[in-house]
Amino acid sequence: MAMVKSPKKHVNLFYSLDCQELANKVASHSQTNITLQNIKWRSFADGFPNIFINNAEELRGQHVAFLASFSSPAQVFEQLSVIYALPRLFVASFTLVLPFFPTGSFERMEEEGDVATAFTLARMLSNIPISRGGPTSIVIYDIHALQERFYFGDEVLPLFETGIPLLKQRLLQLPDADNVVIAFPDDGAWKRFHKLFDNYSVVVCTKVREGDKRIVRLKEGHVSGHHVVIVDDLVQSGGTLIECQKVLAANGAGKVSAYVTHGVFPNQSWLRFTHTDEASKNAFAYFWITDSCPVTVKALANQAPFEVLSLAGSIADALQI
Repeated sequence: MAMVKSPKKHVNLFYSLDCQELANKVASHSQTNITLQNIKWRSFADGFPNIFINNAEELRGQHVAFLASFSSPAQVFEQLSVIYALPRLFVASFTLVLPFFPTGSFERMEEEGDVATAFTLARMLSNIPISRGGPTSIVIYDIHALQERFYFGDEVLPLFETGIPLLKQRLLQLPDADNVVIAFPDDGAWKRFHKLFDNYSVVVCTKVREGDKRIVRLKEGHVSGHHVVIVDDLVQSGGTLIECQKVLAANGAGKVSAYVTHGVFPNQSWLRFTHTDEASKNAFAYFWITDSCPVTVKALANQAPFEVLSLAGSIADALQI
């Protein structure tokens, strides 16, 4: 007997200031099922937040979501204040969409005294109040390590999504789509993503220590003549991607591009990749990121080789789960 599909729910979507453009795109993907709602983001004289949720009484019995961007530690507190408040407004359900989980790469201790801040943030989110409809759903894209799902308590339901389908759709549009090979900059990226690229040949790079330096080497796979696309979950300074590109080019790659779900790029490190001369144009043909880090997206708009693959459609779908 076939399962009967439930009718789509109507969601009231709130958002942080950084996420306004992304929120508009999410709403445009589902014009009849998503209504954008506003928050007055103000501050007292001492700098602490003075926040007002518009239409609070009208939210009773409604499905509510919040699109967050923890782009800096200073923003976490004011957004958590809203995130903790919304489920208490007698809403039917509450969903937090946090496309980028910013402390995900600090998930383990290597020596006594290290603080695993991924666990800290997960504990903070695990204390979101239960709404009338039950635990909060938390939507996160390409968290750094899948085992981090176990950092969340039983009071919330983490839903881990991925931006890889957006990349695969884009790759099919390339004129040399049949010549694409997927590269992983290290074993961690291979473990994280290789099962999502069953129809592609893959190569793996690795870091080896030579004296005081860590050198990137080609561990396995063939790249000669191919358009090689490096895939990872996030980029910070970009040093590993640059060294990986050099190794792939030295081994005969015809073209090199890169994809990361989260373009963090602190201190404008994305400038290292912009096409400013022939050498930089030859380094990376394309650099794809998603709009999970909206501050970065605004900074590098219309800068080659960057292209932004929007999560908006995927988020709109996730809000219906």
